[in-house]
Amino acid sequence: MLSGTCLWIEDRKGKAGYMFWKTLMAQLCPDVFVESKKNNSELVKAVKAVTDKEKKYIIVFDNSFDNLQVYKERRRLMQYAEGKSNILILEIICFEYILLEFDKLIDWIYAPDDEFLTKRADAIRARKSLVKTIRSGDLNYKTLREIVEYDGNLKNHNIEQLAARLLYDLTRNTGFEVSKGKLGDCWTKSCCDWKDRQEHDICGLDIERLPLSDKMRSIFYGISLHNELTRAGLEVSD
Repeated sequence: MLSGTCLWIEDRKGKAGYMFWKTLMAQLCPDVFVESKKNNSELVKAVKAVTDKEKKYIIVFDNSFDNLQVYKERRRLMQYAEGKSNILILEIICFEYILLEFDKLIDWIYAPDDEFLTKRADAIRARKSLVKTIRSGDLNYKTLREIVEYDGNLKNHNIEQLAARLLYDLTRNTGFEVSKGKLGDCWTKSCCDWKDRQEHDICGLDIERLPLSDKMRSIFYGISLHNELTRAGLEVSD
């Protein structure tokens, strides 16, 4: 494990993204210090101000590629990071997309006979189509039939807004619920320590209940984030 490694994020403390990164790093790379910079503009300023060469800075900056404001901020970020060998910027669309692309997402949040599998079929199809096209390198997701059918206001949404809405629609009213201000207990606790769990609340992990460390490892290896953090030189602790 690299010593003196910081993971800088734009998510505010207490928000879902912040809680996710804190949980993931605590379980897999506990020596990495996770620090919130409150928003993307402050994160850019922090990178600009880096002068030391002793620490390693891993930057989590949402790459919402069809959001003009984010695009401009990211260009500034790249300019300020240029020539600073101890700064590495992760290629990540947004926190919500990280969880959307998790290969076991649907298997975890729904039991095999869950009625949500039918009620939320449009969202499930949209998620599958979105992940497939983004992974292929095709960013023109707004032409996909499954996405158009799911989001009637698609023309006014960027990729981050779509991902956030889609993830919420898939997870709401479950222990895995994710919104901007909430990361469900099932993402941050071992099975089954969900404090509000009711008798009828059965998910895909009801039989094979996992400790939190195993959950985080499954997420890490089930998304493209694995490649990004490996590129950053991080090693998962045993």
